[in-house]
Amino acid sequence: MKVVIQRSKKSAVLFNNQKNEIDFGIVVLVGFTEGDDEKTIDYIVNKMLNLRIFDDQDGVMNKSLIDINGSILSIPQFTLYAETEKGRRPSYIKALDPQKATKLYDLFNQKIKENNINLKQGLFGAEMEVKITNDGPVTIIIER
Repeated sequence: MKVVIQRSKKSAVLFNNQKNEIDFGIVVLVGFTEGDDEKTIDYIVNKMLNLRIFDDQDGVMNKSLIDINGSILSIPQFTLYAETEKGRRPSYIKALDPQKATKLYDLFNQKIKENNINLKQGLFGAEMEVKITNDGPVTIIIER
């Protein structure tokens, strides 16, 4: 599993004539690969919610998403597992089968909700337009 986390001032996703947006928190681009399971998701969700990437009163990154009562915009993105070493066309062979990945994505979002986090999300398999106002910029990649 791989997530790209971007601290955000305001972000949105548009798909199927629907718009989901957050004001302050993180945007999480989420990809799955073979071997990912509930334990992998638990690790990533715990790490993500408790990463100290938000400024305290002294401007030092000492606060977590939980500390600031921030929101999450969750975006499924199988292209995180693109292989680019050979040729010019990326290979997505390491990306998890869409049917399995959809189930894991749903579980990932459920685990976030269980932590009382305001969650907005994209739709697995849909064409999406994602607008991110990256704050900082702060971008963190976690892979497990």
